[in-house]
Order: sequence, then structure tokens, then C-alpha cells
Amino acid sequence: MSGIGWVEVPPALLCLILAFAVGASQLSAQGSGGDAQPVDGFVGKPRVAIISDIGNEPDDQMSFVRLLLYSNEFDLEAMVAATSTWQRNATHPETMHSLIDAYGEVRKNLLLHAQGWPTAEYLNEHVAAGQPAYGMAATGEGKTSKGAKLLKTAIERNDPRPLWICVWGGTNTLAQALIDLRATETPERMRMLVSRLRVDSISDQDDAGPWIRHNFPDLFYIVFPSQPNGENYYLATWTGISGDLYYRNGEGADMSEVTNEWLDGNIRSKGPLGKLYPKFMFIMEGDTPSFLNLIDNGLNGYRRPDWGGWGGRYVYLRPYGEAHSIWSQGGDEFFRAGSQDAVVGVDGRQHVSDQAGIWRWRNDFQNDFAARMDWTIKDFAHANHNPKVVVNGSAGTESIQIEANAGQTIQLNAKGTSDPDAGQKLTYRWFVYSEAGLNGVHAADVTLQSANAPAASVVLNSPCRKGWAIPGFAIPCKGPGTAHVILAVTDNGSPALTSYRRIILVVDPAAGPAQ
Repeated sequence: MSGIGWVEVPPALLCLILAFAVGASQLSAQGSGGDAQPVDGFVGKPRVAIISDIGNEPDDQMSFVRLLLYSNEFDLEAMVAATSTWQRNATHPETMHSLIDAYGEVRKNLLLHAQGWPTAEYLNEHVAAGQPAYGMAATGEGKTSKGAKLLKTAIERNDPRPLWICVWGGTNTLAQALIDLRATETPERMRMLVSRLRVDSISDQDDAGPWIRHNFPDLFYIVFPSQPNGENYYLATWTGISGDLYYRNGEGADMSEVTNEWLDGNIRSKGPLGKLYPKFMFIMEGDTPSFLNLIDNGLNGYRRPDWGGWGGRYVYLRPYGEAHSIWSQGGDEFFRAGSQDAVVGVDGRQHVSDQAGIWRWRNDFQNDFAARMDWTIKDFAHANHNPKVVVNGSAGTESIQIEANAGQTIQLNAKGTSDPDAGQKLTYRWFVYSEAGLNGVHAADVTLQSANAPAASVVLNSPCRKGWAIPGFAIPCKGPGTAHVILAVTDNGSPALTSYRRIILVVDPAAGPAQ
């Protein structure tokens, strides 16, 4: 039969495989990544709100410095100082204000390098304190806060773009905003408002996250559900930002650019913002992954969490104890459609983990951070800037989709790619991101050729990549398959900067009459 692949399983495993029969039937119909979820196709900058227990310990302040250095990439509509399990009865909006004031000192210099930087006055107007005490006990009728009102205003704003709410602490201020909205809005309008929200939470740091997910089951939510006391943090994807030693979960990762020594030389020594970047107590910037995928670097990780990017990769499933599916960690290991990435580490060996979905990009996002810190103190000619990538004549940062039949070869060419800094040399690396984009589809089998040249080709072998190799048992794989190819272009400036393009290949069954 045309377009159907088969894998085989030894008879001794037949009883085991039969236990998967119902699930396998469903997977063959809808793909190996669970229920299909839409790709966010909005145009323009992401709208962003931040909820942070800043002042609890240094990492929130560190993340806030990086956030300000990328504030031209977003429309920042709310920055809420919150409580958490680590800071139960205090909020510190004054720390946000002091960091914004330092940003105001360097904004003029930042404008030499890029446009779109908000004024310090605008940012200060969008800072507020959230609920003054811990968790859901601090919410309810008549308990609204300035932070909840600020979130409510952002949620109600008539804008077709989704509102990303990046949670670095407890979520009870978001819960309060939703309680206030539900008290005045019709159920129909409430569903519409909730549909425009995208929550990306650094684990659960109070009891409000589970309450929100239970009471608003249609809410788009990225989180690894956890006890709020930190006992489960070592399992979380976000620890891939820098948690290798502290959480002992980053085997294979390059730690050279997440040490206090590297940060001293590349961040803290540079201008008013650098001076306010503290030394970490536990890990560097544990909250930063919540917004890294929103940066317009060409990976488009914000389009759908299973695409992956600087902020990690997640899959759509129902974790144990949750009432419905969310974007989280785990997945179907039977078809290798899970949240773990397989990455070759600095030791030359392959490592498979959720954290690898972040640390695989670490040198790139750290160099990018260092370059932006240079922008705060240097003119254009003495700083480095990102390459501008063109693929098959398409400039910009948007992903490119190509559909073709199995058996064909696709030509990819980066002709026209350039660097804004005169005289710099560019290197090219194409790779198949084999774990990416498998929600609601199955993986195609493709072969990449000439991976380190400006032009590459991709042979579309089959719409169906083999399963994890139990030979002998037949599970049908029908319809088109998907493969994501990433082009990374790196300059030789100091620090070296990388830009990307994502090419999504949709591989249809081979042309010809059905057998």
C-alpha cells in the first residue's frame, strides 16, 4: 500500500505490544505527538507580562537584567512583583524600578544598535505589586491588587496577538486577575479572553498554578507540575539554563559560560546594568527560559512549544494528577515523541534529557547576551551584531515550510545571507532537529547532505521514520510526515553570534497508484 510503513516485532514481545494496540491505532491516525494543537501565527512582537518573586534571591534580578536587554523584542505590558513559597509575605517592585532606571541610562546607546526600545518611563508605569501574601489564601473577592489590575487590563486589551505571561514566582496574582474577570464577564467572553493567554511557568511556586489549571481548563499552560517547595526542580527542563552542578542533571553540557567568572568578565563589568547583575546563589537565571523562546532569533520557538528553542521544548499531554492536557514534559517513548532531546555534549558523547533542550543552545544565547551588554556601552562599529539569514531567497526570521513527496530531494541555499559588521566571516551548519514538531503528526525519515556549507540538500526518504526498533510487529504509519531542519549561521565577531532559520518539511507519500 502506498504511503504506509511497517516495523516488525519478535513474537516473544507480542503480548507486550498488544497492550499498546489501542494507543497505536490512535497514533497511526493522528500522529505520535498527541492531540493536534495549533501553531500561533500572530504577526508582530509578542505581548509579554512578567510575574516575579524578585528580591527572594539573586536569580530573578539576573533574569530581569536580561529581560531589559531584550525589551525591544517584546511589548512589555505588565511587570508584577509577586510572592512565592520562597517569599511569602513581601513583594519588591522597587527592585524592578531600580533596574529599569539603570536601563534608562543606557537606552540611548542601545538605540545605536537596534530600534524598538521602550522608554524607562513606559516600563516604570507598567510595574506593580501583586498579592501581598502567599498563594490562594491571599486571593478572593475584594482582595485585588495593583498587580492583578495591571494583568487584568492587559488581558482585556483588544489585540489579536496572544498575551504571554511568564511566571518566575507564585501565580496567585494571575489567579486574582482571573477571579476579578470571571466576576464581571459573561462565560462566552471569559472563554475568549482565556483563549488569548499563554502561560509559561517556572514550575509551581505556590498553590495557585494547580488552581488556575483546574478552574480554567482551556488555558494554554507550559509547566512541569511540581510541589512548590522545590523538591522536583531537578527534573525540570528550565534547569538546563545553568543547573548542571547544583542539580547534577547537565551531563555533557558546556559550563564555561555560566560561571561567575565568565559573568564577571562579560556581563558585570559593563556599564550601569552590568553592575546590577548579582552573583548567583544556586544557579544563574533559572527564570530566563520562560521568555527565551519569545526572542526573534529565527527558531520561532513561541509558535508552538514542541518546536523547541533557546527556552526548551515541551509536548502536549496530561501529566499525572492534572485534569486535562497541558504543555509539559514526558511523552510517548514508544514512538520517541517525548520532551527529551538527544544532543552530543562537550565530551563527544550523546546525552538525552529534557535539560539538553536548553543547554544545546547555551553558548549561542550566552554570547548573544554578552553582545547586547556591549551594546549598552559601545558604538555600532565596536560591537557585534547578528547575521541576517536568507534561505531559498526568503529573508527574515519566519519559518519556511516546504511540502514534497517521498523520494524527492530538496535543495536549500543560504545565498544572500549577510552580516551587518564589515569583514566578518560566516560559517553554516544545517541539522535535522529530529525531536521537534511532532505534536499531532509523525516524524518523516530524511537525510541531510552537505551540512556545513552554504547550500545543502535533504533527501526525503519516507513520510514515516522507523519506531524505536522492535522489529517484526506491524504498526501502520499513514499520511504525511514532518521533519524540522535548522540552519545556524555564526559570524566570527567577538563574541561570535548565531542566527537561525527553521525549515519545516512536510513529506507526503511517494507519488503513484496505490498498491
